[in-house]
Amino acid sequence: MRRSRETTLSPGMRRPATVDVAPGSGRRAGRRERSELRAGLLVFFADQFDVFLPVIVLASVGAYFQPASVDADTAAVLTAFVFASALITRPIGAMVFGHLADTAGRKRATELAVLGFGAATLLIALLPGSARVGVWSIVGLIALRSVSGVCIGGAYTASIPLVMERVPASRRGYSGGLLLAVSPVAYASLGLMAIGLHELLPDPGVGSAYARWGWRIPFLIGAALAFLALLRYRRSVAESTPVTGARRRSPLHEITVGAHRAALLQVLVMVSGVSLAANLTLAVLPSVLGPRVGLTAVEVAAVMTLVALAAAASFPAYGQLSQLVGRRTFYRWYGVVMVLVGAGAYAVLLEARPGLPVAALLAVVVGLAAIGTYGPIAAYLAERFPTEVRSSGWGVGYSLGLVVPGFYGLYLAGLAQVLPSHLAPSVLLVVAGVLVHVGATLGPETRDVDLRAGEGVAVTEPTGDRHDEP
Repeated sequence: MRRSRETTLSPGMRRPATVDVAPGSGRRAGRRERSELRAGLLVFFADQFDVFLPVIVLASVGAYFQPASVDADTAAVLTAFVFASALITRPIGAMVFGHLADTAGRKRATELAVLGFGAATLLIALLPGSARVGVWSIVGLIALRSVSGVCIGGAYTASIPLVMERVPASRRGYSGGLLLAVSPVAYASLGLMAIGLHELLPDPGVGSAYARWGWRIPFLIGAALAFLALLRYRRSVAESTPVTGARRRSPLHEITVGAHRAALLQVLVMVSGVSLAANLTLAVLPSVLGPRVGLTAVEVAAVMTLVALAAAASFPAYGQLSQLVGRRTFYRWYGVVMVLVGAGAYAVLLEARPGLPVAALLAVVVGLAAIGTYGPIAAYLAERFPTEVRSSGWGVGYSLGLVVPGFYGLYLAGLAQVLPSHLAPSVLLVVAGVLVHVGATLGPETRDVDLRAGEGVAVTEPTGDRHDEP
């Protein structure tokens, strides 16, 4: 028998126990870990595919679901609520499924969540238009997207912490980055799919083929992906180890008003910066590349697909970088990069209004310098909370951190009152960088926390050592 030992931990961290490993068992464990990681990747891809579906697929056919008698202002509010409904309900899903994951098992919670958003997506694909059922078409769409949001929030709340608990500590950064990379891949896949459908089915008016049935194809694919991911996950992933000992309070109580409330508040500050930067890159940037920079609709789609693919390639690299320098150090320095490089490139892009090649290059620089925060986020949030509240802390911290940045349109409109409107995104990206830097500074280093001990592991709070300060 040979002896296997984890790497040396930082001061204040718990050292994992020495484990006896039979010959060949390491290879079997490695295959099992890779199989579980692939299953987790498929679940998160289906989850993120569902997140972006209405944003990309329904943007041009909102009138299909709304009666002609609805006035323009009401129609705009309803359209906005279709996109916002899933965002609003994701924190609810994080609370509900986080509790289930922490008390009954992360695998069980993941399976229920994936089944839920898969069923909701399938039902959306079958919705009739307002010409047949009147206002109930848009009501049904908003209701189903709300249900989908609950389950989307539940899926990543349960599945990502379980993946992070299973991979070796030395590969957590890279594996977490690989996991989060599927989000921009899903975004790019849907963008390419939408381009293809619009080319095959032009004129996206209410009576067009795209409005009547073309938009349903991506929703059917999304539902099929969810059910395929569910089957793969059930076969490949083992249930999480239950936490031993009496539980005095619910996980939600512990992270909101109990022992881990400070960790949740710190995470909310940092994730708010992460989410604000993502909105400015993936939602605002394509909306200004056309009217401000002068790119055509196809050129904008191509540039944003390139940005998404570059981001996907960078996430594992950023995750591995955080494995080398530490999560806290990575985020503190990356906040500075967001302020200097990301906001600077954004301002140059919108001020200079260059041609397609230079615009594409600057957009990619913005992406690499603004949303690389997602590279280590899966590992960092899992390490920030102990086992007994890990899913609740991960999901609630991540989901609530999306809410305030989700009103970026209001912030941009307010800034446009005091400075040129095309500079407002750069100013907000500076705010995002500051939030990331401050949030990381308030938290501890977590890289060496043991997630596989089966119990909560305390982390060391920041000390007076400031050798990693920018």
